[in-house]
Amino acid sequence: MDRHVFQIPVTFTHRVMFTQDAFGSGNGMLRDLLNEGGGRRVLVFLETAVAEAQEGLVERIGEYFAPLEFEFCGVRVFGGAEPCKADDSLVKAVWNEIDRAGIDRHSYVLVIGGGAFLDAVGFATSTAHRGVRLLRFPTTTLSQDDSGVGVKSAINSFGKKNWIGSFSVPYAVINDFDFLDSQPEEAAISGLIEAVKVALVKDREFFEWIEENCAGLRSREASVFHECVKRSALLHAEHIAYGGDAFENGSSRPLDFGHWAAHKMEALTDHVLTHAEAVSVGLALDTVYSAKIGLLGKDEMGRVLAVLGKLGLPIYHSALDWVGECGERRVFSGLNEFREHLGGRLTVLLLRDLGEGVDVHDFDLKMLAESIAELRDAR
Repeated sequence: MDRHVFQIPVTFTHRVMFTQDAFGSGNGMLRDLLNEGGGRRVLVFLETAVAEAQEGLVERIGEYFAPLEFEFCGVRVFGGAEPCKADDSLVKAVWNEIDRAGIDRHSYVLVIGGGAFLDAVGFATSTAHRGVRLLRFPTTTLSQDDSGVGVKSAINSFGKKNWIGSFSVPYAVINDFDFLDSQPEEAAISGLIEAVKVALVKDREFFEWIEENCAGLRSREASVFHECVKRSALLHAEHIAYGGDAFENGSSRPLDFGHWAAHKMEALTDHVLTHAEAVSVGLALDTVYSAKIGLLGKDEMGRVLAVLGKLGLPIYHSALDWVGECGERRVFSGLNEFREHLGGRLTVLLLRDLGEGVDVHDFDLKMLAESIAELRDAR
């Protein structure tokens, strides 16, 4: 047997940046990023809801690029939110526009929108020419404080969340805080759940800061809100860069605390339950379960649930109690789907303390059902 093994070192640069009025004539952040990488053409994909909320944005984008030394290929506006991930229609539309515009691996695609829109467009760009340069402009709390700074993109299939997708590090992520002001009130607040999540698994001090600033966050006080989003985004990015498993080759997914139930509830409700709402319920469930099996103190559990309450985030949804033909709660199948997504052992992160997680590999379904009952009674 003649066997040869080659090590191929690969280094990625993950740029996460923060600004306001990114397309203002006096803001050079985007211009400098593009000049730094060279390149030929720029094509922009904009979510319909953002275009409607930000009057004149399409024109401002065109004006921004007019004096730059790039061939500006225009702005393409498409619908977003969860329906854009339901099938591959948007992905194929993006491929078509990339081909028509002559976008190559030395050109840029900008995507401006919420998490689902970024996911679908990001998957298309990661597979066109085996990957073209992508600059993400997340526009919602949920995408700015979590998914938009990640290195994954996907669409749904087989009734499962993110079944078709890829890992692809974007050329850059620009969090423009001005976009946060134009999103609906409910989406703005519910998106904070990912900040609560990452604080619980990574940074006790940050969780305590959120605890102290619930009123300012709930009222969307700009300085407090922006700081929360920024701290959350950086914690997510730091884990991806330095956590040792950026492309999830193992079975541990600490940034998915509360997500095994969340993903299943989204599918069960045909996404009537939003991702943020589902994560809030899933986080509450795993917090109560952590306490019920003796990992987390009751006082700490109470503090977590109190923060969710002060932010107006849900801790229960009836989908937790929906029963299948076999008589078992349908949400419980989310545990196996969570395992399947990575393979290997079931590995779910629970809480040992505020800011400290621990991986577990088995669930007591009786205690899990008792945890659901506790949340139902406490809502």
